[in-house]
Amino acid sequence: MDFDWLDAPFDLRKITPKEIEESFEDPFSLRLLPDQAGEDARYFNLGKSIGDRGIFSVFWTDGKNYRVICARDMTPEELGFYTRKNSENS
Repeated sequence: MDFDWLDAPFDLRKITPKEIEESFEDPFSLRLLPDQAGEDARYFNLGKSIGDRGIFSVFWTDGKNYRVICARDMTPEELGFYTRKNSENS
């Protein structure tokens, strides 16, 4: 998985590219896909970094390259959803 960090449309000082990439590599991450995937489809990822930071990302992919459009800390509701979904799959 290759990430495109050129001209990221958000502040990479608040959440580092490394933390975002780690959240995608989280074995328990949740990828949410749109109802209809097309060329311009945006996807969502909820995952944790190695430092246990919950990160919510919106991204685009062509199957090989990933372009993160937005990344931020998970809200308490998103963290609860992440935890609940992972406990259901255990």
